[in-house]
This record gives sequence, structure tokens and C-alpha cells, in this order.
Amino acid sequence: MQKFISNNVQDTIKFGKFLASKLQKGDIVVLTGDLGSGKTKLTEGILSYFNMENEICSPTFTIVNEYTNSKNNIYHFDVYRLESEDEFYAIGGEEYFSKGICIIEWGEMIENILPKNYLKIKFSRNSENENARILNLEFIGNFRLRGEDFEDFKC
Repeated sequence: MQKFISNNVQDTIKFGKFLASKLQKGDIVVLTGDLGSGKTKLTEGILSYFNMENEICSPTFTIVNEYTNSKNNIYHFDVYRLESEDEFYAIGGEEYFSKGICIIEWGEMIENILPKNYLKIKFSRNSENENARILNLEFIGNFRLRGEDFEDFKC
């Protein structure tokens, strides 16, 4: 497990850009944490790397937002409102996994049906700084990112 400390929103967005540079088609990133902990801001950073940041909105009421350009497909899920894993199947959610990069907020709710390999990022608040967040990165299964290690990342 690796840890990243974000001292503010800008750090979270910057880390999202760095993370995006390591992602490729078929990668799944599961984001967990309380409301307002930075999950959507990290996604904003990922989209920014792909020049799609002006399109972002939280998919809370639509379950999934699709972002595409000539090179990438990014699928941003918010599964908080799903009653069961069956609802994810009903929207064809598993079909997205191989079509692009999938970012799944509240992904712990469907962990039993996720592919074997993915990145899980848990957001926690820092009790010493209300703007800071602790991001714990867990590589599930054989999930690996391309390129340099996160330990080399600096804000």
C-alpha cells in the first residue's frame, strides 16, 4: 500500500493528473471515502490530463458519465445510489471495463463484481488540517501502473 498526502484541492487535482499519466485502457480506479473527501476532485485531475476537465460533473444522478476524445474513453461512475450489484449489471456496467479507463466512486459497494485487478484509493480526512486528505493506494490483484513509482511524485 502506498500513501499520498494532499494538503489542498490543488494537490489532489495535481495527483490526479500524475495518476492519469500512468493509466491505460482497461484500468479501473475505485475511489472510496466520505462525502466531500476529494473523489471528484481527483477525477477532475485525471480528466484534466486528457484535456477533458471542462466536461466534468459528478455522475450522482446519472450513475455514469462518459468522456471521450480521439484517443481515450473515460467512464466516471458513482454507484452510491445503487441498491445492489444487480443494478450495476442492469445498466451494463461490466461492459465498460474493457472499453476505456473506469473511475468508480463508492466502488466498495460493487467490489464483489469488479475484475480481479484494479487500483483502490481510500480518501481520509486529516484531523490536523481540515483541507488535507490522506490517500491510501492499494493495488488489488496484479494491478500495476505503467511508468515511474508514486514515491517519485512531489507536489
